[in-house]
Amino acid sequence: MAQNKLELAGFSDADLVLERDSKVKELFDAKFDHAVKGLANPLELRAMRRDIARINTEIRRRELAAMSPEELEMRSKRRARRRRN
Repeated sequence: MAQNKLELAGFSDADLVLERDSKVKELFDAKFDHAVKGLANPLELRAMRRDIARINTEIRRRELAAMSPEELEMRSKRRARRRRN
């Protein structure tokens, strides 16, 4: 688990997207540096990926919370149909 967990509750939706984009760029740069000269601690890459996943999870949680009951019902029907196949 990451040492410094992100506090995502205080972020707005737009701030979350900007934070995710900056973390993705930071991860890309770190991966490039690791390929070229190596990182002192390669486990930082894992922590960055997990931070990005946490941000994506929060974005999706907010999307689902904003859905209307009809949209949620259609989503449930689609998921049930996929499970049957």
